[in-house]
Amino acid sequence: MVPSLRHPHVHPFTNMDVAHLLASRAASRSDHPFLIWAPFEGARRVWTYARFYHDVCCVAAGFKARGVKPGDRVLIHLENCPESLLSWYACAHLGAVAVTTNTKSVENELNYFMSFADIAGAVTQPKFSEQVGGAKHPLKWLAVTETNAGAPVTGAQSPEKSEAFEALYADAADAPLRPADPSLDVGIQYTSGTTSRPKGVVWTHANALWGGKVSAMHENLRADDIHLVHLPLFHTNAQSYSILATLWAGATAVLQPRFSASRFWDASMRHRCTWTSMVPFCVRALMDQPVPEHHYRCWGGAVAAPPFDPHFGVRSIGWWGMTETITHGIVTDPFNPSVSMSIGKPSPAYQIAILRDNGDPVEFGETGELKIHGTPGLSIFREYLNNPEATANSYDDEGWFITGDRVTLLESGDIAFADRDKDILKVGGENVAASEVERVIQSVPGVVECAVVGKPDEMLDEAPVAFVIGEGGDGLSDALIASITVACETNLSDFKLPKEIFIVDELPRATLGKIAKAELRKKLEPAG
Repeated sequence: MVPSLRHPHVHPFTNMDVAHLLASRAASRSDHPFLIWAPFEGARRVWTYARFYHDVCCVAAGFKARGVKPGDRVLIHLENCPESLLSWYACAHLGAVAVTTNTKSVENELNYFMSFADIAGAVTQPKFSEQVGGAKHPLKWLAVTETNAGAPVTGAQSPEKSEAFEALYADAADAPLRPADPSLDVGIQYTSGTTSRPKGVVWTHANALWGGKVSAMHENLRADDIHLVHLPLFHTNAQSYSILATLWAGATAVLQPRFSASRFWDASMRHRCTWTSMVPFCVRALMDQPVPEHHYRCWGGAVAAPPFDPHFGVRSIGWWGMTETITHGIVTDPFNPSVSMSIGKPSPAYQIAILRDNGDPVEFGETGELKIHGTPGLSIFREYLNNPEATANSYDDEGWFITGDRVTLLESGDIAFADRDKDILKVGGENVAASEVERVIQSVPGVVECAVVGKPDEMLDEAPVAFVIGEGGDGLSDALIASITVACETNLSDFKLPKEIFIVDELPRATLGKIAKAELRKKLEPAG
């Protein structure tokens, strides 16, 4: 049962939306730096709150001149760069919807994203312009940035019908601030689920403001904080936990094109950064780097008080969240310690349930299914785009959102992450639906049946591995593996590609003939 989409008559963002928050910050923090662009190549740039708001209004006017209206969807297919944020907030200013997509997407994936969301226009970088401009879905306009996330363009040709991003800048007066409407859709992110195709998670303005306000409170962000952002802006972590939280607090964000172990400490020290989000891959990559006397007071990540905190001289808070929850549903209290390697305690902003298979609450020390309760369009996403069935099926009969994760309730009241729905793999910080990879493999001639599971990986957490039953016996194994590899490389992003493919005679079975993936995972466990 999907909870009512009707917001309370009065909520924290009544008569407020993202555009009005930015306008308010531009007035109250006009000369304070909001965005510092720290590219790996090219010049550093700084936007004060007032300058950023002005440029957003100019880009919004350019969108409007190209026919973008409230409710229209604009594709933002960009690696981290200022143009990504300017475009996202320009959409918010107009009442349009920003559709942010993973830049590792291949042609088939991008065609699906664009057609499914009925994209009106797009903003991208030179190295993606041919892919975006050549998509099957027709575009009314295509704007291309001058550089590839700061790196000069060499030998790239933009499509004939494209234009420079700078051409979007128009008179800010042509896009006046509209009346606030927190119920309008503001953004769509595609996220892997248990179906064969990624689902479009729809956020409203109220959702985005909830993410900014609650994330800033959870992180104890202050107006003098400097937040390093190196995770991709097409994910919730950077968009909500970092940028929106920074905006809410009136603080400063330092944006890098992506994570770089060799550049992390230089950027951190140069800008006196005090906050950042980390994923396991980043931590592992930094372990061999010298640690300077830095200014960080906190890192946010998967667990609280991990063993590496003394090495880096930081305090890490743990959290758990999803694209659908906008921000952290479980989090470490910034003022109180949490059990090492836990994800914290339930946020006061949500209701959390940990249930046995029979629906009863777990006791201390038990592991159960994690569910979360909130208000759709406010503290929980509004819906899955064009998919009412998936939206309805994501809630139980009492209106609790089914996360697909399993957690353990500790004696202290802290919560430890136990496992995820095993058909969702965590590959270098990216969610990968095993069913999506299986769909591609199953389409290859000669494949009878297949199963994809995660293999433990030192750097990536998990790596996809495929077990395949093929026609013709072992004599055709090499040819079949080659065909599967080509199909996957053509239809899937590189992080979704199987690292190993095994041709097998049979697959282990569980009840009712279902493939026993747990048995396959056991085959991949390291010796000992």
